[in-house]
Amino acid sequence: MGPWLLLLFIVGDILGTGIYALTGQVANDVGGVVWLPFLVAFTVALITAFSYLELVTKYPQAAGAALYTHKAFGIQFLTFMVTFAVMCSGITSAATASRAFAANFAEAFEIDLNAGIGITLLGIAFMLIVAAVNFRGVGESVRINVVLTCIELSGLLIIIFIGMWALGIGDGDFSRAMTFDTGDRSALGGVIAATTLAFYAMVGFEDSVNMAEEAKDPSRIFPKVLLAGLLFTGLIYVLVSVTAIALVPADELGEGDTPLLKVVQAGAPGFPIGIFAFITMFAVANTALINMLMASRLLYGMSRQHVLPPQLGRVHRTRRTPYIAIGFTTFLALGLITFVGEVPQLGGTTALLLLCVFTIVNVAVLVLRKNPVEHKHFRAPTALPVVGALACGFLATPFTDRNPDQYAIAGVLLAIGVVLWGVNHVVNTKLGVKGELHPEYLTDDDPSTPHGPSN
Repeated sequence: MGPWLLLLFIVGDILGTGIYALTGQVANDVGGVVWLPFLVAFTVALITAFSYLELVTKYPQAAGAALYTHKAFGIQFLTFMVTFAVMCSGITSAATASRAFAANFAEAFEIDLNAGIGITLLGIAFMLIVAAVNFRGVGESVRINVVLTCIELSGLLIIIFIGMWALGIGDGDFSRAMTFDTGDRSALGGVIAATTLAFYAMVGFEDSVNMAEEAKDPSRIFPKVLLAGLLFTGLIYVLVSVTAIALVPADELGEGDTPLLKVVQAGAPGFPIGIFAFITMFAVANTALINMLMASRLLYGMSRQHVLPPQLGRVHRTRRTPYIAIGFTTFLALGLITFVGEVPQLGGTTALLLLCVFTIVNVAVLVLRKNPVEHKHFRAPTALPVVGALACGFLATPFTDRNPDQYAIAGVLLAIGVVLWGVNHVVNTKLGVKGELHPEYLTDDDPSTPHGPSN
């Protein structure tokens, strides 16, 4: 991969459900300054990206946070929990995308669904389709990702162009973008609470470290490309959020799960809403599929390392896909769609899980400074990992006024992981099998693996 393909991969990984589905919910917390939480979330993500850059250029392997945790602390259970948390973040993200897909589908095609029940049923049906595609086996090359990224990006550019048109002809109220409405919270408290949700829109950059082994001269080009990708997506998000609030008041923008459809309807009534709805659904559908592929792949890998029950590592005879792992992760996603339902809680839980992982990664950078390597690599200013660890750790705490339901959801998911780990440990002890998680399994080139090394 050269720098341009890598840039498109990174941008495509960050773009997705967050900005399409959660802009209105962020507006509920802060009012007109909906762009500010996205900017704060971008800053925190950028600081953490410096830590990832040091680690990925120091250890250019495809295992990400699991590898860095393993090298820094050497505690198998901690490495497992970090890996399982990343997997769970994929499941909650996919469930978020499923709900957003259902809401946009119903709104765009004017289908009168029975309140939350209809959205839930449609979300479940969508997730079952994703599971079927996952079971069949999906191999996405980087060039296909370029096409997906262009389609996802086109929807956001349409919003920005509508905002520019509205500004040019005098429509819209851009002064709203400077007004706070944080309810009972202080202005700072409202921004912090909204940032915990807006952070979901910035995640995805951490997945790009898995492409380090595919990039040409990663130690040289990776830092520039990753930072450029983050800056580009951050700018897009700020412009989209400013346009959204200028064309749709905060209280209206915060109603329902289709905020950007409302922006198109308000700013360009003649624009075919079905086309934009298709782009939106494509973006969130791609988010769901990629995350469910990742979640089932990680579960399969952990089982293959004898860290989870071996049944989860079974591969279908003809499709060569990990059907038990696919079924298990789909079951968890269906449970989230059915019993949690609310997009903000699912998206917030995704951000919560990854903020915990990012805190550990920022600490791992400092720990691994005592282990030099022979080749040259990027080195982050020492203050940045410290600030990143403190910022990510703080945003994961209850002091941010995060909805308690998000802790409950994350706790249940991680508890399932602990139970699986415990059961497997007992079984392995009786059988005399040593179960150790080696994150390097993610770079396995064994052609018998279900999706192959590029997935």
